[in-house]
Amino acid sequence: MSSAQLTEQRHQQGAPAARWLKRILLSDYFVLYLTIAYFLGVAVFFPALVEPRNLSNQLANVWPLAAAAIGETFVLLIAGIDLSIGATMGFASVAGAVVMTSAADKLLLGGSPLWGTLLGETGGVLANHPAAAAVAILVMLVAGMLIGALSGFFIARFRLPAFMMTLVALMFFSSAAVWITQSQNIVNLPDSFTNLGAGDVVSVYFGEKATPEIKRRDILPLVTYPMLITTGLAVLAHLLLTRTTFGRYVYAVGINRKAAAVSGVPVGRVIVAVFAIAGLCAAVAGILYSARLEGGRPTIGGGSALLDIIGATVIGGTSLSGGKGKIAWTMVGVLFFVLLSNTLNYMRLSAFHIDMVKGAVILAAALLDVLRTRLLQRDAL
Repeated sequence: MSSAQLTEQRHQQGAPAARWLKRILLSDYFVLYLTIAYFLGVAVFFPALVEPRNLSNQLANVWPLAAAAIGETFVLLIAGIDLSIGATMGFASVAGAVVMTSAADKLLLGGSPLWGTLLGETGGVLANHPAAAAVAILVMLVAGMLIGALSGFFIARFRLPAFMMTLVALMFFSSAAVWITQSQNIVNLPDSFTNLGAGDVVSVYFGEKATPEIKRRDILPLVTYPMLITTGLAVLAHLLLTRTTFGRYVYAVGINRKAAAVSGVPVGRVIVAVFAIAGLCAAVAGILYSARLEGGRPTIGGGSALLDIIGATVIGGTSLSGGKGKIAWTMVGVLFFVLLSNTLNYMRLSAFHIDMVKGAVILAAALLDVLRTRLLQRDAL
């Protein structure tokens, strides 16, 4: 057998495996396959990962992050980026807490510009009112939506780069939240609100239940309010992108903004609407975090929160160049990112090392997106 024939034979033998790997790589479910494989792999080395209590805790971390990532998905789909999501979460958290807190400490919050008007020792403007939580939630949602719409307006009207405009919004609203609260947390929120962060709709018990303490420790939430809220938000976002004219406009703007404008797509209004949706989703995340932590916190979206939000969205397969992405992909990306964070914590790595690994994973996801795009383009030729 000649060397050329031998090479051809080896190529034919390797072709099925190569086609299988390529099919997996280009599959819409690639990140889901990766998440399952990663989970099964690390569970061998960290058995505690599969314990019911740990799984429950990790799912609790999924829902607020997913809510914010859904909003970021809309922005990335039009080839933009929103750096102000974390600041929007913090500002919305503070705005809602000012409305519904039942008491405030003058020593901590006496220097607030709102002290004596909207905030006092007896609480906020609707302290102890039956509708305080509902009104506060509405205020948080409206605040988030207006912040996003403001950024979208400047981006669309003055053609400012989304990176620059949302960076300015991040600096302004994060500083405003810290100034309003004097870097303090606003606590004493009503139970009707905090239950949104910890309330269980369906729970099961496992293990011993001999005493109330053991019984409480052995409770395993199956369905929670954050799960229902974020799942509902994801379903609405999915339907908006896949079943409406607006959704088609979003993808069209992301694929080619100039061509979309020529085709009659109201590009400016789409941009404003997309950033308003991102702000609304950030406010939902702020509500869930505030309820879970039982306080309005100006820094609730600080630290590595922005890295986690953008990272989870990119890992899910939403392209940074716009026009490609799905809400379902984002939800799977959030699951992978939370699982990755949990694994890194089990490795007892420092916060600096964890962020370094997360950054490397996000870079790998971006490079993988480039590879997938090139493979698809090659197949189309």
